[in-house]
Amino acid sequence: MRKIPTLQFLKDVLICSLGAFGGPEAHYGVFLDQMVQKKNYITEEEMIELIALCGVLPGPSSTQTMVSIGYKVGGMKLAWLTLLVWALPAMAIMTLFSFVYQLFDFSDTFQNGIRYLGPMAVGFIVAAAFGIGKKVVKDKLTLVLLVIGALVTYFYRSPWIFPAILILGGIISTSFSKEKEIFNHVKLNPPWKYLVAFFVFAIGSVLLAMVWDNHIFYLFESFYRYGYLVFGGGQVVIAVMYSDLVELNKFMTSEQFLAGYGLVQGMPGPMFSFASYVGGLASTDRGALYQIFAAFASGVGIFFPGTLLIFFVYPIWENLKKVKAVKLSLKGINAIAGGLIVSAAILLLQKNGLALDNLIATVVTIILILSKKIPIPLLVGLTIVAGFILA
Repeated sequence: MRKIPTLQFLKDVLICSLGAFGGPEAHYGVFLDQMVQKKNYITEEEMIELIALCGVLPGPSSTQTMVSIGYKVGGMKLAWLTLLVWALPAMAIMTLFSFVYQLFDFSDTFQNGIRYLGPMAVGFIVAAAFGIGKKVVKDKLTLVLLVIGALVTYFYRSPWIFPAILILGGIISTSFSKEKEIFNHVKLNPPWKYLVAFFVFAIGSVLLAMVWDNHIFYLFESFYRYGYLVFGGGQVVIAVMYSDLVELNKFMTSEQFLAGYGLVQGMPGPMFSFASYVGGLASTDRGALYQIFAAFASGVGIFFPGTLLIFFVYPIWENLKKVKAVKLSLKGINAIAGGLIVSAAILLLQKNGLALDNLIATVVTIILILSKKIPIPLLVGLTIVAGFILA
């Protein structure tokens, strides 16, 4: 394994954080561009494997993918640093918005200024779908699996569909293989301490919130629970948050909640950073310093369980891939993962509208990404500038 300077790698993680808009599928396009094609930290095949692996786990899938890249490149220490550099900028921005959201809620100029970030994110994911599709389609079976993955996840967006269809793709791929003696023995060496820590925090936070009537402990327990109960990324967890924090506990109004959700759509980084906004807004009557602590506890709470799970699963995965059956299944799993990216590209394209200026922004983004001639932060900056000028 080649020696990679830590600061250089973390700089590229920050570039990804500041350039990642539009949810996990669009984030994969940014990762593919920056971490694979430009810097060659991992191969495209390894990237697709990590996407598929994180797709079957609960929690923030794009965050888990980025942390896995850090783990693969530099081990546990770099993985923790990767998480901090990837998530903290977005958490800080959303914490700030929990103080000043009123300034942006009704600002047409602000909304118009960020209106091309959505079409830009579509450009990232279309480029990713094109690149990943070329890699995973190796024969008729993988082509069929890619189409099945795209069609199923296009028409059925239930969170449980994603891990189920990925596992099914692996089973089909293995079943169609003609190789024999595919279940060879390997030593997995699971790092049990991370699974133990996962359950200690899950059970301990519930007990602590029940015994000690503390608002910050309650928020941490709630967001930790959201982090391990939800599949499918940031868009899925929003519904759970709304039901619990707005309808049940009435920590904020529906308008306040939705204003923050609108803002996070135009912000870079992981969508789970929305937790910092909601946690901060749920504590506005307790003082500024308390509000900051509440926002931080909420953000840490929602990222923590998924991180512990990937620290437990990733080393097992590296050894499990040595089993011939698992290696054969990867062909199908990766093809289905490619289909998921394709369906997400189509859905995001429809969601952002087919207006001429949106399509132009998407096409220009695709061209610039494929040409590899412009850094991601500069592309984001130009997109925002164009939005304000045309507004």
